[in-house]
Amino acid sequence: MKFVIFGLTISSSWGNGHATLWRGLISALTRLGHEVTFFEKNVPYYAENRDLHGLWDRAELVLYPDWESVQYRAVREIRSADVCMVTSYCPDAVVASDLVLGAARGVACFYDMDTPVTLARLEAGEPVAYLPPQGLADFDLVFSYTGGEALRRLATRLGARRVAPLYGHVDPVHYSPAAASEAFQADLSYIGTFAADRQAMLERLFIGPARRRENLRFVLAGSGYPEHFPWADNIYFVRHLPPLDHPSFYSSSRITLNVTRADMAAMGYCPSGRLFEAAACGTPVLSDSWEGLNSFFEPGVEILVARTTEEALAALDLPPQEIVAIARAARQRVLDEHTSEHRARTLITLIRDNMALSVPAQRASANVAAGG
Repeated sequence: MKFVIFGLTISSSWGNGHATLWRGLISALTRLGHEVTFFEKNVPYYAENRDLHGLWDRAELVLYPDWESVQYRAVREIRSADVCMVTSYCPDAVVASDLVLGAARGVACFYDMDTPVTLARLEAGEPVAYLPPQGLADFDLVFSYTGGEALRRLATRLGARRVAPLYGHVDPVHYSPAAASEAFQADLSYIGTFAADRQAMLERLFIGPARRRENLRFVLAGSGYPEHFPWADNIYFVRHLPPLDHPSFYSSSRITLNVTRADMAAMGYCPSGRLFEAAACGTPVLSDSWEGLNSFFEPGVEILVARTTEEALAALDLPPQEIVAIARAARQRVLDEHTSEHRARTLITLIRDNMALSVPAQRASANVAAGG
């Protein structure tokens, strides 16, 4: 099949988690014999921080300065595609959606990679720039990065007729155990862009333990952190870590931390790609708690879970052999269930099922696919 995707970015991982996810998914789709054309608006902050090193056979990245310069090319690609997809945070999502819904001869999809954030903004009466004003009812398929209640609310709040989860994943070709680096050496590490709604949990599970264990080393990597961030003397900062360095970063950590944005944690079934990336590198993961976590990893066996500073400290105090056993079990679970190829096959199956239905959009009845 030929896929045409209008998304945020694959060229740069600067300040976003979308790029590495798309790289893994596109790589897997092309290995399975499909073609992918990805449209990305060429914005300065991504152009200045490009970390994509080459494309895959059967894949093309279309970088464009503005929509007017690319719309005719977009029409041609849409009309020849089997699958057209628009994603959340695409800068031109609304006009791209109009074009897909008006010109697509194949399956028209929307992929919300930030569903709980989208729904929270709607409930607060805030504008959501990437949503078509009429909602999502006209799309054949709507995919959500999160499952559970998010799927039902995409149907009831935005009119999505057929909804399914397409969770995070990892490409084990690029994420596997690597040589440790002295610069990244940590008892507890964390990778994540600054987000105000993660800060309270980050203070409980990372900053609090750092202040209580002054003899241990803590390393934080990410962008957007303000000057008033509550640093400690034993917290070391890496401003931006390109994906090529992620395996070494994880492999240099005794334990790495996952912290979920508040809106996503409240809705559940929201595994960050970082969970799978770290586990694929053989690094034990300490995560905050949310509904559905046990659908991806078994707490206490494949992942460590903490809600308080005391629970995070208890994880840091576990015997080394127990921590190593958890890391091994998590890596095996990822390889068995959570690779980019697993997600690509899920995506293909859902699309082919939709093609088999061949039900015109205006006559289709609402349906929420199982997933959470």
